[in-house]
Amino acid sequence: MSVYRVAEAADVLGVSTDTLRRWIDAGRLTASPGADGRAVVRGEDLARLAKDIADGGPDGVAHAARAAAVSARNRMRGIVTAVKKDTVMAQVELVCGPYRMVSLMSAEAADELGLVPGVLAIASVKSTNVVVELP
Repeated sequence: MSVYRVAEAADVLGVSTDTLRRWIDAGRLTASPGADGRAVVRGEDLARLAKDIADGGPDGVAHAARAAAVSARNRMRGIVTAVKKDTVMAQVELVCGPYRMVSLMSAEAADELGLVPGVLAIASVKSTNVVVELP
């Protein structure tokens, strides 16, 4: 199971740590003490919130300044929110800040990368292809 410190989780969502802590205090996301006593967020819970944000619109995340600073040809760090596989192919969905990215790859590649909801990954975008790699 993947777990993320509050600062890492905030970075994945493209919000400040203060915003994420307010969301935790409001019950929008659950945090628990990690091995070192600092708050951590389960990857599955973070993926669920990222998907809710992406499905529900900007919600304070996708402001113009951030969108203008990211080129579609760059690598975008995000969290895997869904993986649909059959025997040959896999469809992997990531939320990278305000962006929802979908990649098609072999099921074998998805398995080798260990791609499941909650895993942090990087979407490398070039032309019409999205390549997913681990950070």
